[in-house]
Amino acid sequence: MTFSDLESVLARWDGLTGARAILVNLSENHTFRLDLPDGGRFILRVHRPSYHSRAAIESELVWMRALRADTGLFAPRPVAGRDGAWVQESAFSGPEDVRHMVLFAFETGVEPVPGDDLRPVFTQLGGLAAQCHTHVMGWRQPDWFTRQRWAVDTILDPDAIWGDWRAAPGVAGAVRTILDRLDAHLRARLGRYGTGEDRFGLIHADMRLANLLVEGGETRLIDFDDCGFGWFGYDFAAGVSFFEDDPQVPALRAAWCEGYRRHRPLSAEDEDMLGDFVMLRRMALLAWVGSHAEVDLAREMAARFAPVTAELAENHLGGGLFAP
Repeated sequence: MTFSDLESVLARWDGLTGARAILVNLSENHTFRLDLPDGGRFILRVHRPSYHSRAAIESELVWMRALRADTGLFAPRPVAGRDGAWVQESAFSGPEDVRHMVLFAFETGVEPVPGDDLRPVFTQLGGLAAQCHTHVMGWRQPDWFTRQRWAVDTILDPDAIWGDWRAAPGVAGAVRTILDRLDAHLRARLGRYGTGEDRFGLIHADMRLANLLVEGGETRLIDFDDCGFGWFGYDFAAGVSFFEDDPQVPALRAAWCEGYRRHRPLSAEDEDMLGDFVMLRRMALLAWVGSHAEVDLAREMAARFAPVTAELAENHLGGGLFAP
């Protein structure tokens, strides 16, 4: 994807004259860093076509602004365009390629990586998740508020949000047999657990390392683009995305639960479900790997993702990911 007319796109906001656009991430969206001649920076998110409606994007932004206003929690700061709208539209590679865009203030910090000691990060991450969950339980959403649901059908069914896990590379033979068993297990467990308001509501849904910034020992959340309605425990599962088989994950689970309980109760039943949420998230990512072949990360993981998912599934079905 390229800008068809960068100057006209950036003219929708004040203060971007002469900006240089650098692609920093391609996943669901194209994310550009805008470098200004005076050293200033912004982040421009160009949305993938047919993924979120304008109302859904505006819903994301209104929740972020409410979190800041009501709780004092850090959340990305959108920048309104010259017309006062938070969401802008422009053609990119051609007149038919019209996309939504949001401009954000640039935030400093370092993305943590699996090789770091992540326990302090996950203690803070659990606290952030608990505060977000507490907020949404008492927050009255606007009547027009709309976001997707991260639930059994929207993750495991063939027409799931990120595609059909059954169509992902490597899902065949013994791998397929194991994952079919996992699919049935998750449906049964999550069906019994239910979607009561104490455990299911608006969540960030993508608290993975790539969406964290750490500065001065403080962990902050960015990129609420996948926020939606799901199980609160799914926020932990998203945190260990792509390294679920790392030996440190049980310690990160303990750190996350400790941080969570500092702000909100977490029952033994809730904690016991975290392994199921890790596997539900892993199945969502398996579908994502299969449906996002244009993304470097998906291509890099395609060969091994299904077999490792099956190994994790065998472990989980044999007693649970976090069994002693």
